[in-house]
Amino acid sequence: MKILICGSMRLSREMLEAKNKLEDLGYSVQLPDFVEEYANLEKTEDMHRESVKNKVDYDLIRGYFKEIEKGDAILVVNETVNGIENYIGGNSFLEMGFAHVLNKKIYLLNDIPEIGYKDEIIAMQPIVLNGDLSKISK
Repeated sequence: MKILICGSMRLSREMLEAKNKLEDLGYSVQLPDFVEEYANLEKTEDMHRESVKNKVDYDLIRGYFKEIEKGDAILVVNETVNGIENYIGGNSFLEMGFAHVLNKKIYLLNDIPEIGYKDEIIAMQPIVLNGDLSKISK
C-alpha cells in the first residue's frame, strides 16, 4: 500500500517521523517535495517563503495531485500550528479534496480541527487515527 503524506510544511519534522514509522510498518511512503530541506530550516518564516516560491516554480500542487492519483491513501499530519490544534491548512485541504474525488482513503493523524471548513472535512469521511499509525488498515 502506498501512502502519501500531507501537511503544513511547518510540520516537516513530524512528517519525516511519520514516514519512518509507516515504513517500519511495511508501507511505501511518499513525502511532498522539499520536506527534508524544510525540516532543516530554523525559522518557519524562511520555510513559508521558500514553500510559496517552490509551489510556483516547480508546479508542486499539480505534481502532488498526480502522485495522489498513483497512491492508495493519504495521511494528513495535523498537529498544532500557530496555536491551532490539529491544523489542516489550505494545501492539505486541497489534497484531501483530490483524494476524496479519486476515492482514495484519507487518514488524519489527529482529530478534525475546529475550523471554518470542518463540515467539508467531515463530509470527506476521513479516518481519524488519534495519533496511532498502526490503525491504518492494509
